[in-house]
Amino acid sequence: MTDSKGSDGSGSSDDIPSAGTSNTEDAADKAEQVSSELYDLIGIKGKASETGPGVSECGDKDPEKYFTIFHPWSFTPASADQLDGVMERLKTELPKHGWKVVDFGPDTSQNKNLNLTADNDEKKYSVKIVQMMKRDPPKLSLTVVSGCYQVPDGEKVYRF
Repeated sequence: MTDSKGSDGSGSSDDIPSAGTSNTEDAADKAEQVSSELYDLIGIKGKASETGPGVSECGDKDPEKYFTIFHPWSFTPASADQLDGVMERLKTELPKHGWKVVDFGPDTSQNKNLNLTADNDEKKYSVKIVQMMKRDPPKLSLTVVSGCYQVPDGEKVYRF
């Protein structure tokens, strides 16, 4: 669930769990709710970016009937030193709220940004959090991605 591509990069929908039936607007509202819960779990003062969710195809399934929701946003702390230890705390706190941490550690970039990926099987969402300490100002970059939704019979996927 961590991205829309299968583990072999083919874009296979086999790796994307079903999130049930929903129209795109309700699914986008749920993505914002999941992001809001994650914001609360960050647990430090700061500001979230104002980006809204978007609609994407669901692997190789019919794009008229199936979709995923993605919600990229960032969190900038009130002061940079507040980010110290946040990722380790999230690694501990997320499982207490239904999330399973599936990846944790530095990425291969020059900055060795700390990455955390977690799945929530109950909510059918995944989140990837990247701690960008070398940015000015330092921040967390989050991408929330849903499982694969199917629109109700007679409706089409509305893209935004």
